[in-house]
Amino acid sequence: MKALVQRVTKASVSVAGDITGEISSGLVVLLGVAKEDDEADARYLVEKIANLRIFADDDNRFNRSALDVAADVLVVSQFTLYADTRKGRRPDFNQAAGPEEAKRLYEYTVQLFRETRLTVATGTFQEHMLVSLENDGPVTLMLDSTDRRRL
Repeated sequence: MKALVQRVTKASVSVAGDITGEISSGLVVLLGVAKEDDEADARYLVEKIANLRIFADDDNRFNRSALDVAADVLVVSQFTLYADTRKGRRPDFNQAAGPEEAKRLYEYTVQLFRETRLTVATGTFQEHMLVSLENDGPVTLMLDSTDRRRL
């Protein structure tokens, strides 16, 4: 799994003009699922994201996590994180999981975020969404669950 994480002051996602998820200060997590991903990948990313110290302390240093500051989290499915653009001009998405498996692992990841007791909002899986956000910092990080095997 890949997660593009952005620290935000506010964010929302809408489908066909209706807001499906909205947060104030916290994190937007664009989540992509690969063919070989499983529940262990989801657990790794949720633990890593919830505990990343990317929020400022009183000395304005990255010393607090989403859990420390009770951040909101907006999770949006994003299969395009698995685009392979090495050849030609059209992205290849062959490494992305199929819709059924991707949805299952996306929903499992959302459930794990909810179990952290953070406030969680979501987009709508496999829909055309408009994501609006105000990046704070800006702080943007790319996480890949395959990193857990390299530790």
